Amino acid sequence: MTVDRAPTSRLAPGLAVAVAGAVAAIVLHAWADALNALTAAVLLGVVVRALRPLPAWAEAGTAFARKKLLQAGIVLLGLELSVSQMLDLGVPTLLLILVTVALTFGVTLWLGHLIGLPSAMSLFIATGFSICGVSAIVAMSGTRRHEEKDVATAVALVTVCGSLAIVVLPVLRGPLGLSQHEFGLWVGASVHDVGQVVATAGGVGSVALGTAVLVKLVRVLLLAPMVTAAAVTARRSARAGGPGAALPDVPVVPFFIVGFLMMVLVRSLDLVPDGVLDAAETVRSVLLAAALFSLGASLDVRTLAVTGRRAAVVGLASWVLVAGVSLAGLHLVT
Repeated sequence: MTVDRAPTSRLAPGLAVAVAGAVAAIVLHAWADALNALTAAVLLGVVVRALRPLPAWAEAGTAFARKKLLQAGIVLLGLELSVSQMLDLGVPTLLLILVTVALTFGVTLWLGHLIGLPSAMSLFIATGFSICGVSAIVAMSGTRRHEEKDVATAVALVTVCGSLAIVVLPVLRGPLGLSQHEFGLWVGASVHDVGQVVATAGGVGSVALGTAVLVKLVRVLLLAPMVTAAAVTARRSARAGGPGAALPDVPVVPFFIVGFLMMVLVRSLDLVPDGVLDAAETVRSVLLAAALFSLGASLDVRTLAVTGRRAAVVGLASWVLVAGVSLAGLHLVT
């Protein structure tokens, strides 16, 4: 007679694979600093899938990593920002961030529908380009039923465009006549992942880097209301389908978003020692990288060809839009 293994036993092998992929991505980032660890994690997962799909015994653990470890990482991301830091930016800069996010999200979503992308893919691209890249995409993916290629396409686009920003934006700084502070505002308001922000602004100077990271973290804070709004919209849409329509398996306010906001509050009250913050940052990096490695390892890149060209048009348009809107707003607030 066979005995079912405990859930932990079923998850452990796949989780070990996911963590190994995360460590490999972090090592690769340390070796090639320009390559963000989260981007490296996705790419490594895709390469592993292309060479040889993960065995069936790893599926339960990697599926858990794709969802639960990702959510835990986003919760810990809240420790990076306090309310006092946000208020120090001033009302004009906060309005610049809000307008840039709202316009980029709305126009990208509209353009995706116009060009005929799947609605979930349009939502993920709009979220990734307007908020915080890969982390925002996978957070938003919990509010919609979708295919893996919808997430993969959005991740690929923010990775490519964010990498282009690392090269292009510093080159434009001179012709545009931007000071370090102004350049930091522009980078923080327009570049996608936190790692890409650091890479783009870091070479310009410490003032640019500090400003860029702070502005970027305020953008990350907007992930909470945006994911909550998407969850509410999804539930209303499901109800409109009729009495028997199934509701998406997500609460009105996703639990991990509540956790994220609680961590912001904890950081704002200065309740966490610096040593714990450093440890939390390391844990967060591993959790997010493990989740994104698992995502990459679940993808068949051949499926991206179906919507690849149209999605690329939307992604490039969104990249130009977020850079243009934030640059125009910059001249109004400085």
